[in-house]
Amino acid sequence: MAEQTNISLPKASSKFGDIQISPNVLEVIASIASVQVKGVKRMRGSLATSVNELFGRKEMGKGIRLNFKDEKLIVDVYVYLNYGVSVPKVALEIQEQVKQQLLFMTELDLGEVNVHVEGVVHEKQDKKANSKSLLNGNSSDKGEK
Repeated sequence: MAEQTNISLPKASSKFGDIQISPNVLEVIASIASVQVKGVKRMRGSLATSVNELFGRKEMGKGIRLNFKDEKLIVDVYVYLNYGVSVPKVALEIQEQVKQQLLFMTELDLGEVNVHVEGVVHEKQDKKANSKSLLNGNSSDKGEK
């Protein structure tokens, strides 16, 4: 017999039966909630997710790992942040967003939301060199006629 991987929603049981949700759905909810926080550049992916995205298959649940401990859900979020943001402030906002969205959409009892900042990404500057300023040695137009 195959091991049960779906999660039963205890508060959603009714006389008609149980409601179960796939862990993939929880990963997608947590990932989308995390990416929507201002200051998050991207989620951490794996080699498999990178290969899938090369073939045009978008992995929405990347950067999220779920565990259960003492009947409580533990969510680990792995993110890259934009350079210049307050890391503690963004991490706290991620925790709040993930907790809020999972509670709203599934009514699951969350134990922890752990945020792992994998790195800080500096925005590339696409400045093109101005040939006039390179030849003149300055960027001002003073003295030119």
